[in-house]
Amino acid sequence: MEKVVIIGAGPAGLTAGLELLSDGNKNYDVVILEESNAIGGISRTVYHNGNRMDIGGHRFFSKSDEVMNRWKELMPLQGKKSYDDKVLNRESPVYENGPDPENEDRVMLVRRRVSRIYYKKHFFDYPISMKPQTIKNMGLGTTFVAGCSYMKSAVAKKKETSLENFYINRFGKKLYSMFFEGYTEKLWGRHPKEIAADWGSQRVKGLSIKTLLKDMFSKAFGKKDNKNVETSLIEQFWYPKFGPGQLWEIAAKEFEKLGGKILMNTSVKETILENGSIKSVKCETSNGLTEINGDIFISSMPLKDLVAGIKGQTIPQNIANIASGLPYRDFVTVGLLVPKLALKNETEIKTMGNIVPDCWIYVQDTNVKLGRIQIFNNWSPYMVKDVEHTVWIGLEYFCTEGDNFWNMNDNECIDFAAKELEKMGIISSGDVLDSHRERVKKAYPAYFDTYSQIDELIAYINTIPNLYCVGRNGQHRYNNMDHSMLTAIRAVEHIKSGKTDKSEIWKVNTEKTYHEGKEQSTNQSEKA
Repeated sequence: MEKVVIIGAGPAGLTAGLELLSDGNKNYDVVILEESNAIGGISRTVYHNGNRMDIGGHRFFSKSDEVMNRWKELMPLQGKKSYDDKVLNRESPVYENGPDPENEDRVMLVRRRVSRIYYKKHFFDYPISMKPQTIKNMGLGTTFVAGCSYMKSAVAKKKETSLENFYINRFGKKLYSMFFEGYTEKLWGRHPKEIAADWGSQRVKGLSIKTLLKDMFSKAFGKKDNKNVETSLIEQFWYPKFGPGQLWEIAAKEFEKLGGKILMNTSVKETILENGSIKSVKCETSNGLTEINGDIFISSMPLKDLVAGIKGQTIPQNIANIASGLPYRDFVTVGLLVPKLALKNETEIKTMGNIVPDCWIYVQDTNVKLGRIQIFNNWSPYMVKDVEHTVWIGLEYFCTEGDNFWNMNDNECIDFAAKELEKMGIISSGDVLDSHRERVKKAYPAYFDTYSQIDELIAYINTIPNLYCVGRNGQHRYNNMDHSMLTAIRAVEHIKSGKTDKSEIWKVNTEKTYHEGKEQSTNQSEKA
């Protein structure tokens, strides 16, 4: 029996563990090492005084049947309407023999995706659309300039040497300056001209003005083809009743039922390399330093930290330099409980308390630090203790560990966030009923500095035969949750088949055929 050591109990690590054991395979003794006391990594859900807070927001949608089926196996789709859909008499898909979310907790809800941009006290569709309301909000003059700018970008393409040029090629300089430039700089702490275009091709994919217009006309003429709709334009998504952390907590229990072990508060500090292979990892635990041996190692820890901790054999200096220079962006979420929002619901979507229907609101204004607002009531009514009389929101800030914002104490940070919302006319700071802050290190692998040399680092990592790097931080790639899972699935396929070429594991979320190929939407034939 081979011992497999998995570093990290997030989506990639837990998926790898389940894949190794779920087919009844007795060839592997699997242990997962998790440095924190929580399951799910950045896909965890925080519980605070009866309210639940999603770290970063996670829509469960994938173009991969493999991933969608695994989610469904862990949490079956709703067979009855959720509380808010029932009270408001909203249409909602239900699935034959699915659980009733009012009576059962292990259930995946089907939610309506509403995300908008809030810019100069006006709402714009996210991604930006060419609807009459957009033109009205922008004004005829700005719309004309934006149109001319787009036409210019259509005939005079810039060489995509930066994220700035990537956006300008797809939206024109005017729309780029309004809806991408400032927000991107908030997110990364760098101007888009300093960031590699790779990030845009991975996150924005085929989205452009052309795509948006095509989608708009398809809807206008009653045609709806989710197989060819960009992921950002999908109008529904799945979501666990109590947030994404619930699904990964269930996954962890299923893994343990199959014989796997999870060691919490076990932080990997050193990776011992002998004769070109990993022999063991040294971990910091509540009982001191301990060494854990293994035959196979699957790592979802930050690539930067993994390489820095390699001991036993000297690694090439250029590889060490590339790894140490890989940048990250850190993240703070401030949860605020308020009786109401000052924003008016001017949509046709009915909501509890008539709040705005958005899951996310992207804040483009550069006169506030705030990047994005989550309204947890709209993700799931079960995330909020009193969904009829309170609104539970998450304010997302992008920062760098050790900077002034990161180093604020809880009260300072919460007060800062509440005052920004008051400045924007969204709440009255005196209305805050409860609050909570969460800080997340290395939330976003960044695409600048030594990232341009990452292929050299990957080539070196792939020379270690019993090491497999998976997940967002494990590959230093801004993956969505489904992509992180797919890297783990591919890694386990390689382990079981004995393949030595690991290129397929690193290709996830890079190939055009993946983005535009077969997908599974939430409008499935299973709908009863």
